[in-house]
Amino acid sequence: MDLGTNTFHLLIAEGAASDYKEIIHEHDSVKLGEGGINKDIIQPAAYERGVNTMQKFRDAILLHNVEDVRAIATSALRNAANGKEFIDEVAAKTNINIELINGEQEAEYIYKGVKLAGGLGDQTSLIMDIGGGSVEFILGNAHNILWKQSFEIGAARLMDKFHQTDPIPSHSINALNVYLEEHLVTLIAIASKHPVNALIGSSGAFETFAEVIELGKSNSFDLNIKNYDFELNELTSVTDKFIYSSHNDRKAMKGIIPIRVDMIVVASLITRFIIQKLGINNVCMSTYSLKEGVLAEIMT
Repeated sequence: MDLGTNTFHLLIAEGAASDYKEIIHEHDSVKLGEGGINKDIIQPAAYERGVNTMQKFRDAILLHNVEDVRAIATSALRNAANGKEFIDEVAAKTNINIELINGEQEAEYIYKGVKLAGGLGDQTSLIMDIGGGSVEFILGNAHNILWKQSFEIGAARLMDKFHQTDPIPSHSINALNVYLEEHLVTLIAIASKHPVNALIGSSGAFETFAEVIELGKSNSFDLNIKNYDFELNELTSVTDKFIYSSHNDRKAMKGIIPIRVDMIVVASLITRFIIQKLGINNVCMSTYSLKEGVLAEIMT
C-alpha cells in the first residue's frame, strides 16, 4: 500500500518481482491533505476517508490471504501533527502497521520501481515523482543512484499557495516559477555537474499527460504498459492546454481522472520548469513508482 497525500493505492500481486502477476490494483481518492496540507494537519473529513479506505484495503487483504503486507506512508502523514494518531487508529481497527518513511527512503523506492519497469539505461536520467505533498528527484542510471532528494513542494501544496484563481493567472505562474527556483537550488546545481539525458516522470500526472495526448490522436491508452516516450512538442502542447484552461474545461477533457482535474495545472508547471531549466529534450514516463519499488523489495 502506498498511502499518498492525494491517493491511497493497494497492489496485491504474486510471483517474482521481474514478472509478477497482478491480482488487485486499486486506488482511492482519499485527499488526505485536503484543507490542511500547508497547516500540517489532517482535517476530520480527510482523516475519516483515510481510515475507511484502510478498512476496505484490510478486507481485500484478508479475502486474498495475503502473506506479506506493507503499508508505506509519505509526505502528508510525515508532516501532520495528528499523523501518529491516524497510524495508531488504523493499527487498532485493521491490524495494519503503517511504516512512515522519510523523503530519502521514498526516493529510493521510486528508483527501484522505475528500474523494475526497465526505463533506465546506461546514461544519466532524472526521475521525477510529483506527489501531492512532496516531489522526489533521483539522478541515476540502470546501475546506481547518483543523487536523490525529496522536496516538500508537492502539487497539493503548490495549488494551495499559487492556484487560487482559475484559470491560473500569469502573475501566479511567475510567482510559482520563482518559488521553484528558490527551492530547487540543490537539484539545479547537481544537474549542472551530471548532464541529464532524459527526464522520467514516475506515474501520476505523467500518466495523465500521456493519456490525454493519445486520446487526442484517437488512440486508446493502456496503463498496463510500463514505459511511454513523449514527443516534446506534444507534451508542450498538452501542458499548455492544462495551464491555460478553466476547471470546467479540464473536467470535460477525456483522460483526466477527477483527483487530477485541478492539480494537473501545477504538475504541468513543475514539469515545464524542470524541462526548460535543465535543457532536457527527452521525456518519458514510467507507470511504475513507489509501490512497485516496495513490491520489488518484498519479492526479492
